[in-house]
Amino acid sequence: MEQARAHDAYRLAVRVPEQPRSGSARGEHTHAEAESEPSAQVAPPAPPAPRRPVQRSSVRGQVLDALRAALVGGDLAPGEVYSAPVLGERFGVSATPVREAMQQLAIEGAIEVVPNRGFRVTERSARELGELAEVRALIEVPVMLRLARTVPAARWCELRPLAEASVVAAAGGDLARYAESDRAFHRAVLGLSGNQQLVQVADDLHRRSQWPLVSGPVSGRRADLVADAAEHTALLEALVARDLAVVQSLVREHFAGAGG
Repeated sequence: MEQARAHDAYRLAVRVPEQPRSGSARGEHTHAEAESEPSAQVAPPAPPAPRRPVQRSSVRGQVLDALRAALVGGDLAPGEVYSAPVLGERFGVSATPVREAMQQLAIEGAIEVVPNRGFRVTERSARELGELAEVRALIEVPVMLRLARTVPAARWCELRPLAEASVVAAAGGDLARYAESDRAFHRAVLGLSGNQQLVQVADDLHRRSQWPLVSGPVSGRRADLVADAAEHTALLEALVARDLAVVQSLVREHFAGAGG
């Protein structure tokens, strides 16, 4: 008896609810009420979509392309200091994307930061150009020889439009346009290896080899470009014929030529 009274007192103290009977109306009603009650946590409304996409990254990319073209074309002279606000006025943009693009060029080694003044175009020597050509040959010649043994002739023929584009750019004497078409051709050739890391490293070396020397663009540059572009077509012909000796000779000469 005393144990029963103690048990009843414990139930009242903790207010243990009575279990509903199986299939009772109360159990069904409680379930329905739970479904009809609104959730305690309501998700906040989604922010409105912007009326137009942010274009800052694209502006920076366009400025970077323009600066690279000016660098290759000699419009940005080696040893000269340029400020972001002045270049921004030239390109019709604010100084911010210009400064960001110049920082990228500084990372690549094309320019250097001058505190409180701007950016100085790096002065390069013929020796540095020769060193870049040597490194490129060490990387690309073995790859091209391997590709010459394995890639079908039809795949090489697909690259003819890229070679022809470089010939057109060279004939027009457009340094910036030729530089881009030249790199596009080499990227496509090395891309057949399937090694994207190789393509990126080689393209970076190639870009650096196209920067102007201390003396700027040399006289007779158009003739050099035309000869350089003609080597693209000759290289494709040698690759189609799987003439390994000619491939090796052309690639080495190409690197030592007009920006190759």
